[in-house]
Amino acid sequence: MVSIRKYEEKDYKDVQFVCHNSEGPEEVPDEATGKFIHDTFCNYYIENEPENCFVIDDDGRAVGYIICAENFDRFKKIFDEKYLPLSNQYGEDRYEWASTAYNAQEKFKNEYPAHFHIDILPEYQRLGMGGKLVSTLCEHLSRKGIEGVCLTCGPRNERAVNFYKKRGFTLLSIDKDDACFGIRTK
Repeated sequence: MVSIRKYEEKDYKDVQFVCHNSEGPEEVPDEATGKFIHDTFCNYYIENEPENCFVIDDDGRAVGYIICAENFDRFKKIFDEKYLPLSNQYGEDRYEWASTAYNAQEKFKNEYPAHFHIDILPEYQRLGMGGKLVSTLCEHLSRKGIEGVCLTCGPRNERAVNFYKKRGFTLLSIDKDDACFGIRTK
């Protein structure tokens, strides 16, 4: 039976698998560690906000996840100090994309203080589990008194853009690199 539950430590390996398999073919692992850059990105959320992480569970296996930073300033500090230096080694394009995405969201941090990232194996997206996962996280944040969530995606990723529009997100800004969306949780 497929359900949504809080992230547990045992989900780590499955979440990494989902993360790797949702990325495009341009993603390459770090030669020294064998880890993908989004693997590291995902780890920062898990390490710093585990109470705000949920998974789609299918018979004890995580097949999708949503990870959330409650406070944008707190995550931005982690992002600046850990993720950006790492992403720079993957080339100027990756570094520029990463810093642009988070600078875009900084404009909206007062109205949409939380930020999230979501990845789901395609067959579970087709089951509509992505929408249920987003709803679960928004309900969780609302109970904690957080009134808005923000995220970015590539504007050429039509599937993601359409998903967020359909789920009731507001398009806050868009340029050639980023589409920034927000949703009110209250």
